[in-house]
Amino acid sequence: MTQSTTLRTKDEAAAKRITEAFAPEAIDTLLKDAKATGTPIDGVDGLLNQMTKAVLERVLQVEMTEHLGYEVGDPAGQGTGNSRNGKSTKTVSTRNGPVDIEVPRDRNGSFEPTIVPKRARRIGNLDDTILSLYSRGMTTRDIEAHLREVYGVQASRELISNVTEVVVDEIKAWQSRPLDEVYPILYVDGIRLRIKDNGVVTTKVAYLAVGVDVDGRKHALGCWIKDTEGAKFWQKVLADLRNRGVRDVLIVCCDGLTGLPDAVVAVFPETVVQTCVVHVIRNAMRFVSYGDRKAVVKAMKDIYTAPTLEAAELGLAAFDKNFGVQYPGAVDVWRHAWPEFIPFLDYPPELRKIVYTTNAIESMNFQLRKITKNRGHFPDRDAAMKLLYLGLRNISSQRGGESGTGTHGWKIALNTLSSLFPGRLPF
Repeated sequence: MTQSTTLRTKDEAAAKRITEAFAPEAIDTLLKDAKATGTPIDGVDGLLNQMTKAVLERVLQVEMTEHLGYEVGDPAGQGTGNSRNGKSTKTVSTRNGPVDIEVPRDRNGSFEPTIVPKRARRIGNLDDTILSLYSRGMTTRDIEAHLREVYGVQASRELISNVTEVVVDEIKAWQSRPLDEVYPILYVDGIRLRIKDNGVVTTKVAYLAVGVDVDGRKHALGCWIKDTEGAKFWQKVLADLRNRGVRDVLIVCCDGLTGLPDAVVAVFPETVVQTCVVHVIRNAMRFVSYGDRKAVVKAMKDIYTAPTLEAAELGLAAFDKNFGVQYPGAVDVWRHAWPEFIPFLDYPPELRKIVYTTNAIESMNFQLRKITKNRGHFPDRDAAMKLLYLGLRNISSQRGGESGTGTHGWKIALNTLSSLFPGRLPF
């Protein structure tokens, strides 16, 4: 049994004991009294909040007894040098709303409560609630309003911003964590963000790299916000991956990113750069009128489904002959992408299906766009990276957590990669 399974089993057992402690008759009595007095079940003045107050105060009393070593009124406390010294009132925010509680004091001032630590104003995983809302694209203003309306909690935007700052160290650890030595396939794609830089709001691109390990599991390896042009930026990204333990990448699949092919050759000389075929088709279709779309798509299919390079060249020539005069831009898209497209033609169908598109990473970027679209712009790069990381953390937890998501037909593809790239896969 794993540690997480053991902890979950203990939590379930504790929850069962708590449930059994509340007899149905006792619960019925509480509900009857609440109804008679007009007390709501939830909310700031609700029954659940009153029970939270009672539980917290009881735990505080137990903690004080453990701290002093004797119960209230016990003669054993005489001459111990410390004793109870009344109570102080404080308001703490919980998921049920704000609760006014009485905190016991001792004469020496040495009591350090655990359930409600000194100076703490938030308990019950309220910080996790704030992070969850923030990671789903809500602005600090939206979260402030949500906490006030739903939980009755007064949380300033500054407080919310401070809570989200706790992930800064987590981001640094994530960006520097060790990686596998070999990734058979690496997908790279980006999303555009508006970020203030030196007082001016500019459009920058945040690039995400997703690696497929030898077991076919996909992992987000890192996220970088572009601050330099072309090859220099990609040299930095690839050097970062290499410094974190990546020794080899077989295929890099991307959307014709400027400077990336040259940078890949410089850092990983034997890696093949493959243009995403779906991106080529989309870019070509921008030049095609709606009425001709079906005919153009059919003509392009003869190019990317060709069994050999020669057959693909014939398909491109036919495409140029039939549509080159009317849609020269569509033909130019294919000619421009040709050097990074043709490696695709050497692959058998099993591998083509996997490197045909960067959909594996585009689906992540689609979800990241949803949570970033509420922002007119980010005040700085760190704010943008904070939201992107929290978004990725949510996506990863939904897609298998640390183990990552699988790749359909991976075993056949892995055997194909082993034949195409002999001696480069670890066994």
